[in-house]
Amino acid sequence: MRILYTIALCAMTAASALPCISRGGGESAAVAYKNPLDVAFGDPFILRASDEKYYMYGTSENEKGFRACVSDDLAHWAELGRVYEGALPESWTLKNFWAPEVYEIKGKYYMLFSADWKENPANELENFRIGVAVADSPDGPFKDLMNRPIFDPGYPIIDANLHFENGRVYLYYSRCCYKNPVASEIADWARKQGWFQEIEESWVYGVEIKPDFSGIIGEPELLLRPPVRMDDKQAEWESRSVTSREVNRRWTEGSFVFKKNGTYYMMYSANYFGGKNYAVGYATSDNPLGPFRKAGNNPVLQKNTDRGGDVTGTGHNMVFTHADGTMYCVYHGRTTTTGDKRMVFIDRIEIAPDGKLTVDGPTTTRQIIRQACGPGQTPGLH
Repeated sequence: MRILYTIALCAMTAASALPCISRGGGESAAVAYKNPLDVAFGDPFILRASDEKYYMYGTSENEKGFRACVSDDLAHWAELGRVYEGALPESWTLKNFWAPEVYEIKGKYYMLFSADWKENPANELENFRIGVAVADSPDGPFKDLMNRPIFDPGYPIIDANLHFENGRVYLYYSRCCYKNPVASEIADWARKQGWFQEIEESWVYGVEIKPDFSGIIGEPELLLRPPVRMDDKQAEWESRSVTSREVNRRWTEGSFVFKKNGTYYMMYSANYFGGKNYAVGYATSDNPLGPFRKAGNNPVLQKNTDRGGDVTGTGHNMVFTHADGTMYCVYHGRTTTTGDKRMVFIDRIEIAPDGKLTVDGPTTTRQIIRQACGPGQTPGLH
């Protein structure tokens, strides 16, 4: 895999390194890039590993596992090829590998992912669970840690995300829409229109897990779901897949939790991931397991075609903080040029003194990332 690093570049469109400039008595270099990156990932996730390189993982079309890219500066990305392949036939069917996230823990690298579990006596069409694979290096190869999922909640789940705090580990995931019809005013409305007989929903849950990933501690808590009432401020944007007559489902998925100034932020995606209305909102809490309150300025990231742009399908994001303190949102989206392919975008996030979160995107204009000059002075992720 490491050989591919030197021969196969997935370089960001129009990325370039600019001269060092003085910033407050120090020296820094500016690296320019434009969205979308030339990386065809859905559900992207970036890890800064102990080797001071940035590793990006994501969902690839028809991939029986996961590929990765690596970068020194967040602007130029090299292809590493496949870093995980579903290898245990007693665990996973070789299809539908989604949403990998990788965490470095005590010198090991742990990949959480969604996949079709082999144990399926009822022959369910959607039988996803959360698996864990481990590697000695961020570029793999990752091997299954266990021949089973972390746990079985009795329904399909996807989009695992972890939060670590004070020696405890919290897992967030989305219950799939599959066979989860929910009574709501939007469901009643769609039925009266003669469009859909029922509306299925996906909900975000959280639960503490054992540090060795062998199981959960306590019972999962329901943290986020689509609005029940149509006069809810969130109902319009979270119901667009239904009101556009796209599909009879409402999603709450792709959750990502981080803590800032004592507040827990959960970003999440709503609407059909394959459509134009996929968008991102957030909720806040004083506790890692809620209750979470959705923000009044949602959605904070959505299509820009009504503003003269050509980006749609923006969603399933993660967040990192650069060494200079700038926060970035990493997500996938589509443009008229890229078509149905999900491409990676990186845009800035701002959190105001009152806690209000905004995303400066989607952008397709030239963006700058500051880099420290000199050997060994590379930016960091927190």
